[in-house]
Amino acid sequence: MQNIKWGIIGLGNIARKFADDLQKIPNAELFAVASRSKVRSEQFAAEYKAQKAYDSYAELAEDNNIDAVYIATPHSFHKDHSILCMLHNKAVLCEKPLAMNYLEVSEMIAVAKTQNVLFMEALWTYFLPHYQYVLNLIKSKALGEVISLEADFGFHKPFDSENRLFKKEVGGGSLLDVGIYPIFVALTTLGIPQEIEASATFLENGIDADCTIAFTYPKAKAILKSAIQKETATEAIFTCELGKIIISSPFYSPTTVVVEKNGIETIDFGVKTIGYNYEIEHFNALIRDRKKESDLMTFECSELLIKTLDTVREKIRLVY
Repeated sequence: MQNIKWGIIGLGNIARKFADDLQKIPNAELFAVASRSKVRSEQFAAEYKAQKAYDSYAELAEDNNIDAVYIATPHSFHKDHSILCMLHNKAVLCEKPLAMNYLEVSEMIAVAKTQNVLFMEALWTYFLPHYQYVLNLIKSKALGEVISLEADFGFHKPFDSENRLFKKEVGGGSLLDVGIYPIFVALTTLGIPQEIEASATFLENGIDADCTIAFTYPKAKAILKSAIQKETATEAIFTCELGKIIISSPFYSPTTVVVEKNGIETIDFGVKTIGYNYEIEHFNALIRDRKKESDLMTFECSELLIKTLDTVREKIRLVY
């Protein structure tokens, strides 16, 4: 089996989780890392046993030993860093949100097609066993049609002007960072809404501290919430005709699923990793099969997601 050599651009907390799980996957290795700081790059490389440590993203992109690059820089840099790597014929797995808006995402996908390289949005929840179970359960209509969905993702973080989460220029705020998850759940279970309503609370620097979104469907309603200075249950609750499906907190990462129908059943999927291994293994398989697009996290899926985020931003009058 082909050994996949990975590079990582951007060495923050998400990159660490990714690197942790990459180490647990056979026939795959972290070959190179890149940061704007040489010291940080060398420390990260030493910790995760990467052979190369760059302080230039371009140098990593130019390294012919690398098969795939994981982009883990702040949102506003996703487009440029992804395109940089694709122009050097690298398969690119870019952290969500894929970019700041639909225009950027469409440009990235166009480059992927022109270069004939694999490109995918890293929305890891899609690949987790519990989420695939819920998708199949809803599709089977074992509990009838979904009547309503409530999904939220909120945590409390003290204001820090140096943290990317609070920097508007890099896409900070609740919507793009965590609001994307409840929106993703609604789109992948209920589809495209007929109507979208949204409201938000803003901090003095113009970023959204929290956002409340309502999706209206012909026979269902979804209430979706995000927050970065407020703790929420961080669950996804589907009320169906014949019972309930509850994705336990935190719904976006490996967790249990509770099914209420003539009793209560809790399903534990026994995941022993952080959970990033599932999307990595999917991506590795795409490389080995010489695929240029995921059959799960498709371009169409990423386009719908960013178009919906753009619509919500318009509703709450958030301009980057």
